[in-house]
Amino acid sequence: MIIFGHFIFVARPNMGGAKNRNSFSLPVKTTMPSKLQVGSILMKEWPGKPQLLGLESEPCSGEWSLLKIMDGFTVDRKIHAAGWNFFFMAPEFKASFFGTIGAGKIQKALARILEKVKPQHFNGLEVTGIVARRFLGVPYVTVSAHSRHMQQSCFLDGAAVRHTSQHNAEWAKG
Repeated sequence: MIIFGHFIFVARPNMGGAKNRNSFSLPVKTTMPSKLQVGSILMKEWPGKPQLLGLESEPCSGEWSLLKIMDGFTVDRKIHAAGWNFFFMAPEFKASFFGTIGAGKIQKALARILEKVKPQHFNGLEVTGIVARRFLGVPYVTVSAHSRHMQQSCFLDGAAVRHTSQHNAEWAKG
């Protein structure tokens, strides 16, 4: 499921003067307080990336940084303008947690997703969904993401080649 908005649905008490204190009206939309939201793109840090693409980023989780551009299409156009390609991988990765949406909980869920995608050696990740639901009255949230990969070739490199290029980039950093 791909979500194109970043909304939390919260039930609020019925203000219509109903006698039943447990009745609720329709949900109200509120925006998520975190910088990390649906559409956010994380990229692995490697030497030359900022100069090559001119993309501003901020540290997010370990070797991953959060791009300040929140639109995947804009990032894709900038990468293509630099003569590179930006692949979108079909498999979706999810992590869930109990409770309501909070920045810290979303960061932990994202860290679990990053651990799941690590063996594939892709250098990007796009958050495609943050959905709050209830099961038997217990609130839970599911964070979904898809791997992205940036490279010069128009043919996706194999896992061994991606691993070697990431290893070389880590070695260049020192």
